[in-house]
Amino acid sequence: MSKNLWITGAGKGIGRATALEYARCGWSVAVSARTETDLESLIESAIQKGFSGRIVSYPADVTDQDAMKRTFKAVEQDIGALDQVILNAGTHMPSSAKKISTDSYRALLEINVMGAVNGLSAVIPVFIDRKRGHVGVVASVAGYSGLPLAGAYGASKAALINMCESLRPELEAEGVGLSVINPGFVRTPLTAKNKFPMPFLIDADVAARQIYSGMIKGKFEIAFPRSFVIILKILRMLPYGIYFPLIKKVTGV
Repeated sequence: MSKNLWITGAGKGIGRATALEYARCGWSVAVSARTETDLESLIESAIQKGFSGRIVSYPADVTDQDAMKRTFKAVEQDIGALDQVILNAGTHMPSSAKKISTDSYRALLEINVMGAVNGLSAVIPVFIDRKRGHVGVVASVAGYSGLPLAGAYGASKAALINMCESLRPELEAEGVGLSVINPGFVRTPLTAKNKFPMPFLIDADVAARQIYSGMIKGKFEIAFPRSFVIILKILRMLPYGIYFPLIKKVTGV
């Protein structure tokens, strides 16, 4: 019997690759993004590859709470009760101290944080009633500690990590799984805009396999690539007197 996934932010990058990985593994995959043509292209790609799972398009804006609730209901009516949901939609804009902007911070928090919250508010009550289901929230290793030019992005991802840590014990008691997904640098249209060297850069299909494996195993934190994750976790434990000079040396900022 086919299992069912709903994933947001599926039009490009990690979301697109993850949707294809689930379809390759035989899942029925409901995909959401704001740009309908991206979703149509995704479906065509799965068909061309001959994947056994099907992909169905549900365009939606994650910042619209009512739209997220309607989409969740429509997905379940069409393809059946969901086994997993991955709240992947997010974006990035560099944010320097010299050009700090209320609008850029608000926009990133609205999409990255409240977009995930809108998805959770639609899904979690239903999963709790069923005493089953698994949700993955895509954050980032950038949420581990503050990095130059990523004040808004890092803050949004740190908020997601903290939120998931807070929610997990309650959801576990209700029979609902929760994962926080923390990718490092992944080759996507967003990272293509970066003007600096990106250590441990991996392809989106590699990230997708890591996500699929971690979700199937029910891991709480799905973080990759492993070497980069270890380095960043060590960095966040350093005293600030060591941390800031080291970050300055590495980034030049």
